[in-house]
Amino acid sequence: MRQRISFCATAGRVANRIAGGYDHCWVLEPGDGVRLAARLKDPKSGRTMEVLTDQPGIQFYGGNFLDGSVTGKGGVKYARRTGLCLETERFPDAPNQPSFPSATLRPGETYHHKMVHRFSW
Repeated sequence: MRQRISFCATAGRVANRIAGGYDHCWVLEPGDGVRLAARLKDPKSGRTMEVLTDQPGIQFYGGNFLDGSVTGKGGVKYARRTGLCLETERFPDAPNQPSFPSATLRPGETYHHKMVHRFSW
């Protein structure tokens, strides 16, 4: 059964209860090749960003440690949870979990990883 996870206004309230915020690897639906891993949409402007990947997981970090010391475009200070990061990846504990897809790269092997960012309005 396919399960979709949606972030909305309540995500911030939930993040406060999860050890200070999100910094978790989410397991993606299995599949071959590049497939949709995440979609972010600004309901006000309609801007959308999609992340596609061939990896089994995506790390979602919710800006938990931003503290206002970094200044962005237009002089905006980046405070706690005013940004996010999506990183497609193998599972973080893969070397210690035989049931996880392997993350081992042996001498002479080449690592290939596909990630696509698609934007629309």
